[in-house]
Amino acid sequence: MSEAYTMRPVAQPVSGTVRPPGSKSITNRALILAALARGTSELTGALDSDDTRVMVDSLTRLGIAVDHRREASEITVTGCAGQLPPGNAELWLQNSGTSIRFLTALCTLGSGTLRLDGIERMRERPIEDLVVALNALGANVRCELNNGCPPVVVQAAGLPGGRAEVEGSISSQYLSALLMTAPAAAGPVVLDVAGELVSKPYVEMTLSVMRSFGIPCDAGNLQRFAFEPSVWPGCRYDIEPDASAASYFLAAAAITGGTITIPGLSRTALQGDVEFATALEQMGCQVVWTENSVTLTGPAARNEPLRGIDIDMNAISDTAQTLSAVAVFADSPTTIRNVGHMRHKETDRITAVVTELKRTGVQAEELADGLRIYPGCPRPAEIQTYDDHRMAMSFSLLGLRVPGIKILDPGCTAKTYPEYFQDLAALCAGDFDVSD
Repeated sequence: MSEAYTMRPVAQPVSGTVRPPGSKSITNRALILAALARGTSELTGALDSDDTRVMVDSLTRLGIAVDHRREASEITVTGCAGQLPPGNAELWLQNSGTSIRFLTALCTLGSGTLRLDGIERMRERPIEDLVVALNALGANVRCELNNGCPPVVVQAAGLPGGRAEVEGSISSQYLSALLMTAPAAAGPVVLDVAGELVSKPYVEMTLSVMRSFGIPCDAGNLQRFAFEPSVWPGCRYDIEPDASAASYFLAAAAITGGTITIPGLSRTALQGDVEFATALEQMGCQVVWTENSVTLTGPAARNEPLRGIDIDMNAISDTAQTLSAVAVFADSPTTIRNVGHMRHKETDRITAVVTELKRTGVQAEELADGLRIYPGCPRPAEIQTYDDHRMAMSFSLLGLRVPGIKILDPGCTAKTYPEYFQDLAALCAGDFDVSD
């Protein structure tokens, strides 16, 4: 990847069929559950990206046999039946929030000293609520710098069990980490959620993947969960295309008046981010669902404008940046609410989006729990991406409509979608210049 990509507006509506790679969120959940299973699991449609590679590497360092066939999008995992092989290990998670949170919980099931760390931004991302909950279940986990963030040190000797309360307002990943580890504890586990749980679809996703591995779990009202000790068998598991990645292509159709079909995603998909299509429907797009696809057509195809909306995106916050890019081309302001937890992601995504929109001359403002975007015509600008893959992909959409948009550090998309720019270029049939 070069240091920057300069976009060129397309000469026609962006239309076609594109299947994004496998879901990062599902791939990393399936890897954890396969590692704890008894016997062999086959994961198909698995994502190959920085986030999944650090997960695979860490599991290998923990003594789990993992065969990652990247070109085939397949991973074979030989599980440990709930008991990690004894030994010490240093795990490097770059800036993968799912990996460090899921693995911190998993490491308590081992025996030895295990240290988990990442890049400078990772050392700013909170993990204390998970540490507190694990210690309540009898683990010995601490934040090395005593600041509630990584590095994390686990003095592993198994997870005894008991009752723990987990904070739900910062990240649903804390709860997901506990849910996947709880059945492998030595004794019964009860988990209570404190406060309002953010990103509920991700917890529902975790529970669904667990059920596919044969782990009984009652979702209830997503406030209390109870588990008895159990060992589950390995299985064959097919991973859906990434719905968050699909949002960029759906948005491309929305802003250019094209038609995009995403095979492999439907209304019954595990990923809550499929509802991004519904958000675009509120803005005036036409959406057609089938049992195995979603097709979206932008309103310009009917000579109608995109409409600004007021929307709560708490459940689909990973697509809020994408919607922000679409909102620039609407006929009235768009307000995105209830996404304050985005400040704790790869970067402070609320501040980053507002800053970069202003850099292009578009009016935007931060709210206490979200942001507001006003319609405008972006001017040429070099877009800072803050080592955040979603900043690069969402702001690339501006360049489909206006000239002079340059994306700095496009290689950061390797975190979840290494081939994003190539796939977008192919979809745009050569009208999209990704060279610099």
